[in-house]
Amino acid sequence: MSNEKPLAGEVAWITGSSRGLGRVMAEELCRLGAKVAVHGTRPDSPKTFGEGESMQQVANDIARDCDGETMPCWGDMTDEADVARVASEVREKWGPVDLLICCAGGDIGAAGTSVGRGGRPEADDCLNIALPDLQSVMDRNLKTAILCCREVAPSMMERKHGVIITVGSIAGCSGRPSGSTYAVAKAALHEYTRCLAEQLKPYDIPVNCVAPGSTVTERWKQINDPVADRLVDEGTLDRYGRPHEVASVVGFLCTRGAHFINGHVIRVDGGGQTFPC
Repeated sequence: MSNEKPLAGEVAWITGSSRGLGRVMAEELCRLGAKVAVHGTRPDSPKTFGEGESMQQVANDIARDCDGETMPCWGDMTDEADVARVASEVREKWGPVDLLICCAGGDIGAAGTSVGRGGRPEADDCLNIALPDLQSVMDRNLKTAILCCREVAPSMMERKHGVIITVGSIAGCSGRPSGSTYAVAKAALHEYTRCLAEQLKPYDIPVNCVAPGSTVTERWKQINDPVADRLVDEGTLDRYGRPHEVASVVGFLCTRGAHFINGHVIRVDGGGQTFPC
């Protein structure tokens, strides 16, 4: 293993990596030497916000650009059978998963991303969100991670080898009058991460959560009204984040240098929140 490829020989599965943050995480881990399973809900998931034509094309592009090895996979991570099938496809190609990154999620209601502003639910507060939207947001952000961890962690425990990272949000670290269901779902994911970290501690498997602040992705640009002054990408930390700034933290947490970091929710937001978790 070289310093340039610290993840050489490792098998990574990144859920929700067809676009946005997850795709840049896939690029980062591939660049660091891991074999990366690039995942979307459908074979054409990258089309949703104009970030590619197909899962196969995205996987090929990442492998080419990062001089590594990838495979495309797709399925509904809220469905236990689909989770088991995708994990089996990864194992059949490369062996057991060493690095699980649970990035699938988003404030997306029951009708999907094609409705409204990128699928964001209407009336998303503590009292008025429609129950199907409530279920959708909770499932996308919490249930997906739980199902994937249940599928992958037992093998890690047997081998005493692996890393699990969930992707939360600073939304889950404070109260808010709107976007409330998403905040609750992410807060639940943060706590699930802490509990799983305690459970897997004896098996030498670190479990952490990366919680981005507002980060400029194609979907983020469609569902928000950005403040122009905060769209700069250097010279100040009082700005929106960029996907590579989140991906670099995920990459570090996957390396041996971060192995003794366990059970943390790491906010990647330029100091937008500086109070204790």
